[in-house]
Amino acid sequence: MVDSESGRRRKYCKQSCRQRAYEQRALTDGTSIPADAVILTAGEADAFADRLFALRCAAEDLVTAVSERADASTLGTLGDELLNLAREAERLR
Repeated sequence: MVDSESGRRRKYCKQSCRQRAYEQRALTDGTSIPADAVILTAGEADAFADRLFALRCAAEDLVTAVSERADASTLGTLGDELLNLAREAERLR
């Protein structure tokens, strides 16, 4: 029986993540780009900014609803939407 607690912790969640990290290191070797930089295309950066904007708007909606003493159902719905948008915002690609 193999003990999953023994040995080194995995650095990458899956092989494809390991491959993307290798590709990024290979592309940045010999450049002034820091090794820990995250490189996004303009489209990916725009999409990320859009997700952050939607997240901020949802947070503002929730704050407004709380200040207006909205009912629990409304607050629950707004909270669920905020959580979903936060999960989407975490996605970089």
